Amino acid sequence: MTRSPLLSRSRARSFAVVAVATLAALSPLTSCTGIANDRADVDEQIGHRRTSFMDVDVDDGLACIRSIEPGKLFVRAQAPLFRMRVTLNDDASALDLVVDNVLPDATLEAHDAGGAAMPVVVAAGARPTQRVARIEAHGVRTFDVVVRAPDEGDRRPYRFALLADVQEAIADVGDIYARINEDPSIRFVLFSGDLTRRGTRPELEEFERREHELRIPLYATLGNHELAADEVYFQQMYGRGSFHFAFRGVHYTLLDSGSATISPKTYRWLDGWLAQGRDAVHVVATHIPPIDPVGVRNGSFANRSEASRLLASLASGGVDLTLYGHVHSFYAFANAGIPAYISGGGGAVPERLDGVHRNYLVIDVDPGAPGGGRVLSVGVVRVD
Repeated sequence: MTRSPLLSRSRARSFAVVAVATLAALSPLTSCTGIANDRADVDEQIGHRRTSFMDVDVDDGLACIRSIEPGKLFVRAQAPLFRMRVTLNDDASALDLVVDNVLPDATLEAHDAGGAAMPVVVAAGARPTQRVARIEAHGVRTFDVVVRAPDEGDRRPYRFALLADVQEAIADVGDIYARINEDPSIRFVLFSGDLTRRGTRPELEEFERREHELRIPLYATLGNHELAADEVYFQQMYGRGSFHFAFRGVHYTLLDSGSATISPKTYRWLDGWLAQGRDAVHVVATHIPPIDPVGVRNGSFANRSEASRLLASLASGGVDLTLYGHVHSFYAFANAGIPAYISGGGGAVPERLDGVHRNYLVIDVDPGAPGGGRVLSVGVVRVD
């Protein structure tokens, strides 16, 4: 594993101040971002469902409702911690709940509207990242379900991984997952797009079957390859393309840049997410880099003014680390004074002659470091 040096938090933010002033002098945003609007509209609907027998609302859309039937609910988590409110509209006396893609040590609890704990029987699911629960309603019609981790209040250093660009290599990704599983310190995997070659439902189903080999959850945004099918099945199966969560004092924002642009609505969400993470470590991941740092191909946003706008926002918001995919190699650089990494080595056809081949990143963060925490290191793990 090769590790790259990082700017200190204070030094990175001093560079960011200069970057913002420079970027602000550039031409205003003129790119047409409307092509991503439909997906942003769908993002708002994820985690919310109304039926004659049950209403479900997941806070911030951080879980995708995979199936809903009378007395039964199956959701896929998109964050280590989330809360949802359930209202039973029929005479069901209990809720049978399956939650997929959770931390292996996740807990699940339920509370009525007054905050009193409700009877819950939780069992292990079909794999370490699944929980099966039966919540006894006993006449309670509306209640909150909370999925959390026992270490959520811990402010000691921890590690996560980044992977991207599996595409046509779904059948071969198992050895990457096996390498990740060998490191017990990795809490979860961020996936920055291009899970599949064309984004079809069968491809995504195959990706998910292989993903079940991981002992830890995988939180993904989409890439341009998820947009090649007749529908965007990613949002139906995985959930939001743009979302934000915090875990153990570190903030994570994943942005949908699959169309080489970001929706205006997403920029409004981003303003709020940046404000939430301003005084903490903040990691931002998206598929396409705003500006291609190497020029090996058209691996950047469609419009340079929009790229400048995004980087100016991230810099002024105090973001500590930016992570990308799309280019099928590994690169370490800086954008707007923020440390940046491209890791597109999930198995898609690699960039020619660079000798990097398949790879993923391991990132160590210290949320308890003085000054609001810091990113300790970023290492590249070469699988081949």
